[in-house]
Amino acid sequence: MFDLKGRIVVVSGASSGLGAQMSRAYAKQGADLVIMARRVEKLEQVAKDIRAEGVRCLVVQCDATVPAQVNAAAAKAEAEFGKVDVLVNCAGSSKNAGVLVMTDEEWDFTMSADLDSVFYVTRAFGNIMKKKNYGRIINIASMYGMVGNTAIDTVAYHASKGGVVNMTRAVAAELAKYNITCNAICPGYFATELTVDTLETEEFKAYMKATVPLGRYGKEGELNAAAIFLASDEASYVTGAILPVDGGYTAV
Repeated sequence: MFDLKGRIVVVSGASSGLGAQMSRAYAKQGADLVIMARRVEKLEQVAKDIRAEGVRCLVVQCDATVPAQVNAAAAKAEAEFGKVDVLVNCAGSSKNAGVLVMTDEEWDFTMSADLDSVFYVTRAFGNIMKKKNYGRIINIASMYGMVGNTAIDTVAYHASKGGVVNMTRAVAAELAKYNITCNAICPGYFATELTVDTLETEEFKAYMKATVPLGRYGKEGELNAAAIFLASDEASYVTGAILPVDGGYTAV
């Protein structure tokens, strides 16, 4: 099960963190990759790991908040491989602040990075999938798209990821007629280059023990099984699903 040989997987935000982890995981399943991000030098490092698995990897520099760049990236992917089977929307960023003090610029930045980008990328690559009457779209939302939190004030991030959650349902309903599924993964606290220092503080460890039933953050690789499952042929009857991978945070 879950063999991805012959499949073309596109991952946005693949230069680091969860995007890089999932990209490497797809390569281990035999998929060929198109990896996209703004930092091409970081992408090249990830591409070396991917090609070491004996699969092909196309590196595309792309700012997912700029429609023209997204459309150009989609054209490059289609020209190189002739199709796109799986799309993972992982690009994102945020500026954290509460509702009473967040500036217009901070709000707009976060909504553009986390919600607008998902729309642009899905539109561009979904049109390629439609041609072959096959596709798997996987949106990386967040557990913060399902609930509020008391650890940090980050209203725009909650709003943008909540938008991704319901966009997932809308796209699933709309594109089912083209044999394209659309699902969302909602990660909890995961260790990445950007988060590990915060997660390792004694204060945050105590917070996780109090709020996460498994009592810890997600380790590298613990998101990959969900990403591989939703990309697979075996998940053909799963669409519009919102899958938390959060150690139980949203269960309590």
